[in-house]
Amino acid sequence: MLPRLYALLAVLLWGVSFVATKAILRELAPLTLITSRFALGAATLLVILLIRRRPLVPPRDTWRMLVVLALIGVVVHQLIQAYGLTLTTAVRTGWLIGTIPIWSALLAAWILRERFTGSKVAGLILGFVGVVLVVTRGRTSAEFLALPATRGDFLILASAINWAVYTVVSRGTIRRIGGTRTVAAVMFCGWLMLTPVLLIDGQWRQLATLSGVGWVALLFLGIGCSGLAYLLWHLALERITATQVAAFLYVEPLSTLIAAMYLLGETVQVSTIAGGLLVLGGVFLVQRAPARQTGSSRGSDP
Repeated sequence: MLPRLYALLAVLLWGVSFVATKAILRELAPLTLITSRFALGAATLLVILLIRRRPLVPPRDTWRMLVVLALIGVVVHQLIQAYGLTLTTAVRTGWLIGTIPIWSALLAAWILRERFTGSKVAGLILGFVGVVLVVTRGRTSAEFLALPATRGDFLILASAINWAVYTVVSRGTIRRIGGTRTVAAVMFCGWLMLTPVLLIDGQWRQLATLSGVGWVALLFLGIGCSGLAYLLWHLALERITATQVAAFLYVEPLSTLIAAMYLLGETVQVSTIAGGLLVLGGVFLVQRAPARQTGSSRGSDP
């Protein structure tokens, strides 16, 4: 039960992050935002490791994979998603992000040999239909049917597939050295890759003119959505299958909409409620489906 709660809390934070990201991109360039965000996230995870008295340096034979994971899960994923958000709408973004559990399930079946059961397939389909209802508000439009149709759409779709790859590929390392050590190393390596580019480009100067609201949004994205949410996601992956964890991403567009309701005054429609119920039903079916584990060993985190 606890790993599923971790995954749910992670996607709830990420759902709200789209609202915060849209707001702060008015003041910061994507590169400045991403680098600053992961500096805060890496610092948060470092503090957690020190408090828990965990080794800060992972085993040497995991370094190569951790660098690859940092490139996939931090540098590539965040940059293409941030640039994509500047070129497409929230409706299109929510729709395309909703495909991640499907990509993750297909990759997990291929790479990790996770089984497809009737319950799992039904849950994936039901959750996807729910996402469509949530992000389109029940209205079929040419904009929706034309996806992906713009550069922004393709970038968001690429980020969805990229995150599915990260979720599946990272699981072996997570189960070996633990979720906390894995995500701390991945985030620190990702930050190291981004920082020289930011310094050379000179965009770091934008931080000097960031507004008070912008700093609040940046702290939320860095500590909450990068540090804590990434940690919760990795702890969930340490204990349950990649498909079961990824299924919770169906909740992300619903979380975004709820945040927009309270922060931006958006209204709730019947289609939104219906879509939310379908999402929850789909996640429930995926979680109750039996799935073969790929190994019995776990990482060092409790």
